[in-house]
Amino acid sequence: MQVYADNAATTKLSETALQAMMPYLTDTFGNASSLYSLGQDAHHGVQASRAAVAAVLGADTNEIYFTSGGSEADNWAIKGVAELMAKKGKKHIITSAFEHHAVLHTVKKLEEQGFRITYLPVYENGIVKVEDVKNAICEDTALVTIMYANNEIGTIQPVAEIGAVCHEKGVLFHTDAVQAVGHVAIDVKAQNIDLMSMSAHKFHGPKGIGALYCKKGIRLPNLIEGGAQERGRRAGTEAVYAMAGMAAALTEANDALAQNTAKLTALRDRLIDGLLKVESSRLNGDRQNRLPGNVNISFEGVEGESLLLYLDMKGISASSGSACTSGSLDPSHVLLAIGLPHEVAHGSLRLSLCESNTEEEIDYIISCVPEIIERLRNMSPLWERIQKERGNL
Repeated sequence: MQVYADNAATTKLSETALQAMMPYLTDTFGNASSLYSLGQDAHHGVQASRAAVAAVLGADTNEIYFTSGGSEADNWAIKGVAELMAKKGKKHIITSAFEHHAVLHTVKKLEEQGFRITYLPVYENGIVKVEDVKNAICEDTALVTIMYANNEIGTIQPVAEIGAVCHEKGVLFHTDAVQAVGHVAIDVKAQNIDLMSMSAHKFHGPKGIGALYCKKGIRLPNLIEGGAQERGRRAGTEAVYAMAGMAAALTEANDALAQNTAKLTALRDRLIDGLLKVESSRLNGDRQNRLPGNVNISFEGVEGESLLLYLDMKGISASSGSACTSGSLDPSHVLLAIGLPHEVAHGSLRLSLCESNTEEEIDYIISCVPEIIERLRNMSPLWERIQKERGNL
């Protein structure tokens, strides 16, 4: 059996998105900045896509700026606000300790340029406390950037409450919602969001396209000079086909949101219950306040990369909380941030589901993982040491 359970990394392009893209790859191929009819047809496609994305998020059409993806949107929002507010003498940025590296590396770069960065703790449940945000804001705070849902452990943050505190204090609020858009209901106005990043390939849209929501009145510095695209802020010929695919995928996801959430929550909980029967396992992040399709479990005495390789041999595509698979021997900064010891963080498994997964696939994963864990532990000096310390050997 082949099981794809790494939807937090990327999703399969939906048929709806593909069909929306095809006209702009074939007949309506004109440059959207051209004045003749073929170009104007493409331009109408850009605007229709922008309006569709805005409608799902409760935004105004002109508050949506297309980007190449979530990382670009994060960079634009954070660096843009930093540049904007530095002119007013505000050079303090607040974020959390377990943000995506697109945020953490960006604020680190700003720190090297003289900005002061506050990294808020996230505690064992993987959730930022609103009170911590409130207490960290000071007179020179330029921006608060807290992710909507964590990309590894799936915990959903109190975004509306954080935004309300920011507005009360007169501070701009950005959220990296790459994992959340298309999977939870979002209303940028009601949730007090000033800037929000998203990426199409996380909700069955194409890779290479994302967007930044930027609230009207926030005049970010231009990202790319050289043309009038994206109202002069991001030059470059529009990838109309990708924008159409993103809009179609997001609309489709939003239309099926309640149905998908119910199905995924049931599959997620079935998977969690099955895997927690393994000895010395633990769920990472809050049990309830997490994305419908996210499961992140640590198994003592195993290495995450070895677990992934064995799962792959069983036909299961997953990812690890450990950064080993990306060429680093360091455990996940997310798992360390919620208090896991290094040796436990190394043995973590992230399974992220989508609506096409089935109960049969979930049961197959549940049947495979304990067997693999036992095999790895039988070869593990760490597990032998743990057992001796517990008096089991």
